[in-house]
Formats: sequence, C-alpha cells, structure tokens
Amino acid sequence: MSFEKFIIEKYSDKYRNQVLDVWEKSVLATHNFLKPSDFKEIKQLVQTFNFNEFEVYCLKQDDEIAGFIGLAERKIEMLFFSPEYIGKGLGRKLTDFAFSELNAEKVDVNEQNTNAVKFYKKLGFKTYERTEKDDQGKEYPLLRMKLETTENKQRKQSTNR
Repeated sequence: MSFEKFIIEKYSDKYRNQVLDVWEKSVLATHNFLKPSDFKEIKQLVQTFNFNEFEVYCLKQDDEIAGFIGLAERKIEMLFFSPEYIGKGLGRKLTDFAFSELNAEKVDVNEQNTNAVKFYKKLGFKTYERTEKDDQGKEYPLLRMKLETTENKQRKQSTNR
C-alpha cells in the first residue's frame, strides 16, 4: 500500500459523517466483545460528540477518510479505521504523527480488544493500571497505558542497579 497517497488533515465538521461512519465500521469489525445493546448506547453517545473539543486528525486518500485519531491532553482517546485499512500500517502513520506533533503519551484500551493491546505494546506502551469497568461503568475492563520513552527506560535501569 502506497502511503504517499494518504494525507493527515485536521478534522473539520465537513468530515463529521465520514468520521462517524468510520467509527461504526471500525467498532463493528474490532469490538466483537460488545453486547449489541451496549454498542447501540455507545453509538448514540459518539453521535453527540463535538469532535472539535479534541485534537482530531483524519487520514485521507483523495476525499475519503480511511481513519482518524483523536487526543485530549496528550492521551489518545480514539483511533479508528475503516476495516479495509486495518493492519496496513496506517495506524502507525497516525500514531507517529500523534507522537511527533501532539506529544501523545497515554492511551486507554479495552482489554478484550487484544489486537489493539498488541498494537500499542508494539509501539512501546506499557500498562500502568487496569480498571474492572470502562469509563461508562460497563463490564469492559480498560488497560491504562503510558508510552515508555527511552528516558523512562534509562531511569528504570539506573534505579534497578
């Protein structure tokens, strides 16, 4: 897949419907642990989001949104792709952008979303906390993860000596 054709662009309301569509397709493809009633409830919540309240960037090819990332206070709050773009290296493209341009350093991941957990671990994130329930109080444990930087690794190694 040619990455040159993809551009990262700041979210604007003209992309709202596409972003909501990408979110829904992505969740249906990756969150098979969600109860249908919970998915419906979360979908209603997401449809009320003002994406302008986050730092949201869309990965586009021509006028099509392939995926998007959203941050608040250096924490990745959302990273979603249309299913046909999952596993193609584009998540890495958006997270690299989030690290270099937005200083991203944290993320919360559904523990049952094992592919996402593996993805973030591969990027250097380490779990520092586990919750029994998600932020809406549902029975979906979250892993709170923080990027282990070279600086943090060196600090740990020097205290372990």
